[in-house]
Amino acid sequence: MRIITEALGRRSTATLSEVQGGLGIVDAPIRPHFVPCRTAGPAFPVSLPVGDNLSLHHALARAPHGSVLAVSCGDTGHGFWGEIMTVAALARGIAGLVTDGAVRDSDAIRLLNFPVFCSGIHIRGTAKDKPGSVGSPVALGGVMIRAGDYVVADSDGIVIVPPDAMEKALGRALEREEKERRIMSELRAGKTTIELLGLADLDDQCTL
Repeated sequence: MRIITEALGRRSTATLSEVQGGLGIVDAPIRPHFVPCRTAGPAFPVSLPVGDNLSLHHALARAPHGSVLAVSCGDTGHGFWGEIMTVAALARGIAGLVTDGAVRDSDAIRLLNFPVFCSGIHIRGTAKDKPGSVGSPVALGGVMIRAGDYVVADSDGIVIVPPDAMEKALGRALEREEKERRIMSELRAGKTTIELLGLADLDDQCTL
């Protein structure tokens, strides 16, 4: 399984979204905090109440090494993640953060090169009083994410691959990459995308 997950993590999100038939795509406006940006690993889900990040501190202490934190809060009016949490995450071996909330300390996060995918930036801080959930499934960007689902995120977006679909997704992704390599080789040799992709002729559809 480790070989499969490592290989899956090297595939592009565009390729994985295609081979899964569009399933598992985490919708915008969640996007990379800086580019280029990439991470992959098993999800560790967290939910937070608006304006409070207490449960995220507990998640940092509990998440397994290599996890990607998947944080649901729907709150872009507070920066619940910043430089201190980034340093803590790096020290714990956390692979990245995906959230529909906002972060702050942008320059520090970028300099530390910690992969963050978020819905915004906000300097307002949070309280640390109200519990959310740690490790339970969360809905994020239109996708239900469970502990152990595989997260692949790059500069184009985020895709979630369930554990029972990993092997099939990897096989199809490798096949697609090989097909695209052949297409690009033929394009460089002079063929057109119309020929190679079998696209319809427009002659009977267009009028001047």
